[in-house]
Amino acid sequence: MNQHSLQALELWLQQLGAQRLDDDPCGWSWQEQGWTAEIRLQQTDLAVIWSPNEAPRPCVFPYGLSRADVEAALRLGP
Repeated sequence: MNQHSLQALELWLQQLGAQRLDDDPCGWSWQEQGWTAEIRLQQTDLAVIWSPNEAPRPCVFPYGLSRADVEAALRLGP
């Protein structure tokens, strides 16, 4: 993912169906059936907190991973 510009990553998140949070320019919300994910574009990684019916589950993806690998993991959900 580190080979992509910030604008490319933002477009990618939009294409996944995520929406930018109004009060946080680095935060995104993505809702799928059965779970919600809060995604943060941080300085060194992409952080995700999944919120299914159980307790929230955090996960961090380093920018060194490929975008395809991160997308596959994100689509699996919590």
